[in-house]
Amino acid sequence: MEPIVSIITTTHNIVEKNQADDFNLMVTLLEMQTYPHIEHIVIDNASTDETQILLKDYKNKGFINFYSEPDTNKFNGYNKGIMRAKGKYISFLSCDDFYHDITAIQDMVNLMEAENGDFCFSPSYCRHPEGFVFLFIPSMFNVFQVMPCPRQCFFFKKSVLEKENYFDEKFKLLSEYDLIIRLVMKRYKPVYFNMNFTTYKLGDKIAKDPRSADDEAKLIFYKNYKNLYPLNDKIIEAMAYKSEIPKPLLDKFAAMFPKEDQKLFYERYEQVRQLRNS
Repeated sequence: MEPIVSIITTTHNIVEKNQADDFNLMVTLLEMQTYPHIEHIVIDNASTDETQILLKDYKNKGFINFYSEPDTNKFNGYNKGIMRAKGKYISFLSCDDFYHDITAIQDMVNLMEAENGDFCFSPSYCRHPEGFVFLFIPSMFNVFQVMPCPRQCFFFKKSVLEKENYFDEKFKLLSEYDLIIRLVMKRYKPVYFNMNFTTYKLGDKIAKDPRSADDEAKLIFYKNYKNLYPLNDKIIEAMAYKSEIPKPLLDKFAAMFPKEDQKLFYERYEQVRQLRNS
């Protein structure tokens, strides 16, 4: 029997925010997917506008299941969705994201089943709030410097998320980055899905204030790297703001990749370091 895939979306006052059309596009394109075993779970943060009326309409049509109650942040909502999910595989879409290729989920399931992957990632189109679109090519080699791939382009085994205790909700902007670092450091098996099937919108808060994301990255780095190398404020700031990693720590990161990939790891590290210092 083919596995269920669970797509989890969080919402809050999307009618008031003029996101209802975006939500409709996302749901419509999910319904057009060729893969038959998809459940779409919507976790609504106790919306006070007409969002719940909209969601009830989609539920009555059989498009979604939704739950509405107060959340502390979107990652609290995602965790609630994971706990309710029936799928073997889970992915996360915001209400203004969508899969633009209707065979995407079928292809992803085929690849994950064949490779027995723990998570997979892929290229994507990013819609910037200022109106332009660019192609995001992921790089897992840079995972210890920057987020290697947007959250919307990952699929995870539910069992892996449960084993790793879900998203860390104390991180408000980049909890998905903390999760990916943890998975890589614990040697979970990644699978690269060389297909662009996702279009996502960059969050307004990060687009307008990228420094806030860097500030949270400092906390994420300290949490995950403190037992590998003696860290201080100067080192952490250089890592978060300039992508500069002390050589002994960098060597430990390199050892987490296969030997044949380590030369490329160092090259990609230097590319990002130079780019962020230019």
